[in-house]
Amino acid sequence: MANVSIRNVRKRFGSTEILHGVDVEIDDGEFVILVGPSGCGKSTLLRMIAGLENISSGEIAIGDRVVNNIAPKERDIAMVFQNYALYPHMTVRDNMAFSLSLTNASKAEIDEKVGRAAQILGLNPYLARYPRQLSGGQRQRVAMGRAIVRDPQVFLFDEPLSNLDAKLRVAMRAEIKELHQRLQTTTVYVTHDQIEAMTMADKIVVMNAGNVEQIGAPLDLYDKPNNLFVAGFIGSPAMNFVKGKVADGAFTAEDGTILPLPPSAAGQDGRPAVYGIRPEHFRLAGDGLPARITVLEPTGSETQVMAHFAGTPIIGAFRERIAAKPGETIRVSVDPMAAHVFDGATGQRIGA
Repeated sequence: MANVSIRNVRKRFGSTEILHGVDVEIDDGEFVILVGPSGCGKSTLLRMIAGLENISSGEIAIGDRVVNNIAPKERDIAMVFQNYALYPHMTVRDNMAFSLSLTNASKAEIDEKVGRAAQILGLNPYLARYPRQLSGGQRQRVAMGRAIVRDPQVFLFDEPLSNLDAKLRVAMRAEIKELHQRLQTTTVYVTHDQIEAMTMADKIVVMNAGNVEQIGAPLDLYDKPNNLFVAGFIGSPAMNFVKGKVADGAFTAEDGTILPLPPSAAGQDGRPAVYGIRPEHFRLAGDGLPARITVLEPTGSETQVMAHFAGTPIIGAFRERIAAKPGETIRVSVDPMAAHVFDGATGQRIGA
């Protein structure tokens, strides 16, 4: 195992810069997820760690060794790809053993390592099968097993669950997290799915347009987003935003609705701002502010309500059963301690 240091890394394709000076420190044994929308540079950064993309400037170190000019096979990493990349003419056992065979490992060593990985991943009944005879989840386990037998310093996962159905993704998330807890190998994982990031990571790196927007533990990012991008990207349903300004110790929306200020935004009178409130932080209140319902989505455990509130479309999530129908008005309150206020010009959270 080893730590990974990414220092002022830039990537250019011709005159176009894709990564703009990325700095990330990944501790030994840590599970770090790079998350962001398509095109933000997260997969490019992962491929640079793996040695599959050249580094335009900056440096990447694995352990105490800078690996900028070291071939991928010499970096002591193992990568799990989105499309599994299994050899169709080889059995599960042979797929898992292939990298060991290339190093001329003994049959006893191969049997021991493949057997251990198969036991961990529940693949023993499938060792004689071919990839075409496996389900998508089983193929992903084989790809993970092929990485495990190498006993690398670092695991790299490139959107490994994208090809699986929703129910299987949930199961595989738990399996990968449990695998990490068992092996304690440094892991860098790329996904565009912020739910995967929130549920699996020790630390999340939120990327946008080639920049790192924020780094932190999942709940730190959820509770204290640095800016509008992180606030809107982390959380499902996303945080609601209401435009307006801070005046007379309160927030005034563009339609004149007055919302209570969190203590962190005090003393910002006259400043254009954006008020952020997460769906679960609305409360039904008979003396609250009006919200006109447009759509109701009962999920069983809660009811999601799409409504017009303070001149803005919002989503609220309520544990209570709601008898109102689309077109009707409910009244809600907002807890100022759970609200956020962002600078209208820079997008940075006030009081961050």
